[in-house]
Order: sequence, then structure tokens, then C-alpha cells
Amino acid sequence: MRAGFPDFRLGNVLATSFTGTLTERHGNAVERIPTPQRLVDWLAENGLAVDSCTTAQLELARELRECIHAAATAAAIQDALPASAVHVINDCSIQGRAAAILTPEGNRRWRLSSPPCVEDALGVIAADAISIIAGERDGKLALCASPTCQAAFFDTSQSRTRRWCDMNTCGNRQKKARFSANQRKNPNSAK
Repeated sequence: MRAGFPDFRLGNVLATSFTGTLTERHGNAVERIPTPQRLVDWLAENGLAVDSCTTAQLELARELRECIHAAATAAAIQDALPASAVHVINDCSIQGRAAAILTPEGNRRWRLSSPPCVEDALGVIAADAISIIAGERDGKLALCASPTCQAAFFDTSQSRTRRWCDMNTCGNRQKKARFSANQRKNPNSAK
């Protein structure tokens, strides 16, 4: 973490991890990519290293993030996808010039154009969003049960009943709140 900035909340699904760069959307929102350099840092952490980022590219990234969040939220609650969000996601996917490559270990990695640019990385993120929103991957979109978070996440648990975007943050916070509420109701139960 760079000094003065909140940690990134990294997950296993690129598109929903990207939407997690803005957390606590229904509480005290936390912007995890407040500067162009923080977007460069986040992209590098996710295997999409770019050389630099402008303020305009940061704004484009945030627009894509919010469109993915809106479309993923609609898909999670089985509502119609917002047309404007679909348009932005598709545009970003089309504009990116990245190629999937196979590593000797059998993993997929992304190779961005040379020199690598933010639009290429956003194209990869948009393509990932398309694959999960379209239902092409094994799992389901869900919304975090935390009333202040409600982040869209991709549930790949066997039962597909995961409730929290991140057990270490939202899940623990909710469990602690429930425990404290129970302690206030029944002060003698802990003895």
C-alpha cells in the first residue's frame, strides 16, 4: 500500500474486484483509486501493468467501474441491464487491444499493446465483466449482504450461497455487530 491510501481489496474475479475499488457505496464511500497513479498500481496488482495514466483515463476507468457495478447489480437481482452501462462496457471492450496468452504453466495471462495503455487494460476488465454478466462462467453474481456495502461479487462457492463480498471485511463487521447487539440484549449470556 502506498502511504495515505486504503488497501486494495483484491478478489479472484477481475471485473468485480475492479468494482471493489469503490467500497461502502451506501455508507461512507471509500475510493481506492483516487489518483491516476493508484489506478496504475491497481492494474499492476492485477497483471495489467501500464506505464502511466492520465486524469481522463482515470475518469474513463471510474465510468467503466460504475457501469460494471450497475450491470452486475441488475444481473444479480435479475433485472434488465441498464442500456447506458451495456454501451460503455461494450465500447471499452472493443477499444482495448489486448491478447490472451498461455503461459508455460498453463495459465492465461493478458498481453497489452506496446506500449501498454490504460484503454487496453480496461478492455480486458470489460471483457471479463461481459463473461460473468452473460453467465458464461461457473458461478453467480450476488450482492453483499452488508447494508452499507452491497457490492456485486461473483460467487463460486459450491452452494452459491455466499453472503459477503469479503468475509474479512463485510462479513466480520456484520458478525461483530450481530454479536454486540446480542450482548446488549442479553448482558448475562457471556458470563
